[in-house]
Amino acid sequence: MIMSSRRHFLAAGGGLAALGLLGSGCAATAGSAAPGAKTLVDPPWALPSEVPDGTTLAIGDPATQVALKLSGQIDKLPFTVKWANLSGGPETSEAFRAKALDVGSVADIPGINAHWNNLETKFVAAKYRKDPVGHPVYQLGIAPGVKVRQLTDLRGKKIAFSPTQAQGALIIRVLAKAGLDRKDVTLVEIPSTDDVYPNALGSHQVDVAPIGGTAVKRYLGQYGKDGGTTVKHGLRDDPGHLYVRAELLQDKAKAAAIAEYVRHWAVAQQWIIDHPKEWVAGYYVDDQRLSAADGQYLIKAAGDFDIPSDWTSAIDRTQETIDLLADFTGRDSYDANLLFDKRFASVGADALQNGVRS
Repeated sequence: MIMSSRRHFLAAGGGLAALGLLGSGCAATAGSAAPGAKTLVDPPWALPSEVPDGTTLAIGDPATQVALKLSGQIDKLPFTVKWANLSGGPETSEAFRAKALDVGSVADIPGINAHWNNLETKFVAAKYRKDPVGHPVYQLGIAPGVKVRQLTDLRGKKIAFSPTQAQGALIIRVLAKAGLDRKDVTLVEIPSTDDVYPNALGSHQVDVAPIGGTAVKRYLGQYGKDGGTTVKHGLRDDPGHLYVRAELLQDKAKAAAIAEYVRHWAVAQQWIIDHPKEWVAGYYVDDQRLSAADGQYLIKAAGDFDIPSDWTSAIDRTQETIDLLADFTGRDSYDANLLFDKRFASVGADALQNGVRS
């Protein structure tokens, strides 16, 4: 489908669905240097201020795509975009490996795992929630009849676990906070897609599962009468990033286009906050086929956002996650700075302050 003379969609092929990309078969040998590691060194040159004609990016960021369209900004991007209907770590990482995608929108775990699996990527934008504990992305869904009122009650429980997704990392962090080890619980490996976790809770396949968004509302609506509950974990689970194939950042034209996308992405996030009714109607109802009530629920659940101009704290938190995952899985830890191209640190925040060029 052609959106304009400079914009068209990139079809998302059916082979982009697996968790297998990040499985043990493609993992780096412990302690070995990953192929293409030189691309993780930030180039010495500053980000170019102009995007050369003919520059193209393949971007998998469906929500921002809709926000740019609704806000009238989509045709102001100074490069050609191939929009891919891809989201989430497994799909975007597989597309990166196939070189079918340049930019993806994910949490922190896909980038962290990619480095362990010889796929070199870099974060170029970071977004968080202003009140991350009060507005968590996930809550712990508790199966009907299971008694979990505090985190220490997780001992002996069957817990849904998706090791390559943000929900899996959250479970590891929750166990650490509770003073529990993996031997103290039963981890049931189930990928978190659609309503898989709420259904697993309702059928007692698991006792506990991290659920978020409207899944919380639907789960309580369907199983609350039978004793299904949720428990807040009290941790930050809010990192959101744009990440890219690291090799692209060695190309000045691609780097310039990526920086422009980060600027428009940041402004789009503010547009969403400033236009909640339009966002509910245009995205949640028209695009995601949710009810207006569900859309309003999601806006309230998310609260306001924060795009920091300094990544020091973000890198520190990412390092904590890397160290925790390494300890839990027996893999080697590494320096979180490798995952961030710090030339981009203030790009999004500056755009919020100064706007973007028309």
